[in-house]
Amino acid sequence: MSSSQVSLPGFSSPSASTEVPLEMLSACHGRVQAQCTTLQRLLRHLIHHGNDADARAAATAVMRYFDLAAPHHHDDEEQDLFPALLQAAAGADAVVAQALTQRLRDEHRVLELRWQALRLALTAVAEARADRLDEQQALDFCDFYQKHIDLEETELLPLAQRVLNDTQLDQIGRRMRERRGITNW
Repeated sequence: MSSSQVSLPGFSSPSASTEVPLEMLSACHGRVQAQCTTLQRLLRHLIHHGNDADARAAATAVMRYFDLAAPHHHDDEEQDLFPALLQAAAGADAVVAQALTQRLRDEHRVLELRWQALRLALTAVAEARADRLDEQQALDFCDFYQKHIDLEETELLPLAQRVLNDTQLDQIGRRMRERRGITNW
């Protein structure tokens, strides 16, 4: 078994707790990037090895992540972080926060639509009904997600760190735990 086959289905990334919600959101970005790396490896794997058990496992892992964790991440932002940011920001920060959160919401909708299309193709691979993925579709999804992550890392999270207080961050963390069903806190 080659090393690409061993690493295909899995990934590792930084972890963070809902106790530090901004760090958790950033860590999630690392996991998105890891899943996109898996998706890119899957493209090559399908070409060189066909739709084998490793390919099906990788497709399933990518689907599991983007079906479960990614929607939580978007909800964390849209239901908790964005409203807190809009409430806390003042002056020029308020103008920036309004435009930034609207842009990110719009990008979430684009990502969701692109994911639904890509998911159909991944499902066919996971169920051994297809031997290939549309490379451009997969790469475009990952590229758009990377640009979205870059915007969040360079603008959203620094702004949130600057304007949100500890009480607001604790509230966001509590809501993140509730969303995930974490009760042993």
